[in-house]
Amino acid sequence: MAVGNDSSITEFILVGFTDLTQLQLPLFLLFLMNYMVTVVGNLSLINLIYLNVHLHTPMYFFIFNLSFIDLCHSLIITPKLLMSFVSENTISFEGCMAQLFFFCFFVHSECYVLTAMAYDRYVAICKPLWYTVTMSPQVCSLLMFGSYAMGFAGAMVHTGDMVRLSFCDSSIINHYMCDIFPLLQLSCSLTDASELVDSIVVSTVVIISSFIIFVSYALILSNILHISSAQGWSKAFSTCGSHIITVALFYGSGLFTHLKTSSDGSIGQQKFLSVFYTNIVPMLNPLIYSLRNKDVRLAVKKTLKRVAN
Repeated sequence: MAVGNDSSITEFILVGFTDLTQLQLPLFLLFLMNYMVTVVGNLSLINLIYLNVHLHTPMYFFIFNLSFIDLCHSLIITPKLLMSFVSENTISFEGCMAQLFFFCFFVHSECYVLTAMAYDRYVAICKPLWYTVTMSPQVCSLLMFGSYAMGFAGAMVHTGDMVRLSFCDSSIINHYMCDIFPLLQLSCSLTDASELVDSIVVSTVVIISSFIIFVSYALILSNILHISSAQGWSKAFSTCGSHIITVALFYGSGLFTHLKTSSDGSIGQQKFLSVFYTNIVPMLNPLIYSLRNKDVRLAVKKTLKRVAN
């Protein structure tokens, strides 16, 4: 433990999963495989969308950004997690705050990107004749700028709130990353105000994004019920299916982790639950949007043909 002249912690130790001594090798291999699949999957989807003109549509513009966020999310979390299996995983106070900032930034941004995608699906199904005008490149860019700006604002609040706390006792974080709740439990300052601020920020993000997604799909469902043909039903569900699965996985795992931690205060339990939305969801998203999507499968075939020729 490194301690400065003002008796404040300057370095943390990320415990990760080192307490599971008999599972070190299997866990290392699992997380390494997860990391490789996540990076390759998201990079492949980003390249496919960039290289294939028929994928230059609003829906794939949002998927492109979703894959970018998932890729960055994985890059800031998993390497430090893997390091904990091979050596004592230390991180400076500044590095810890930087990781916390980018973690919050990408999580918040993903919430708003998924919200923008729900609105895009609503316009595509309920107002198809106005789709090109409503979801113009300018509007899509504005929605993405707003998503990243809101993500930045939320991350600044979380990180600024954490920086003002004092850490003067233990330097051991019982987690594989610098997350809000483990750091709050580690602080020797009064954390009531910080916990309130963090809860307000998280609740605001979840309520706003969930409300817009819910209203969008309520209007979509209402529109679908008026479709008489089976083909129309099938097209509507195939258009929304991947997004619904992604939203359910991301929000479900995130909310369950947050509520479970808030209710019993178990950091050990949160550590396992967090793996789902920090590691599993970013790995699954490119698979969901490729395996279920005929446009992406067609882009894969075209790209492979170009490479072969």
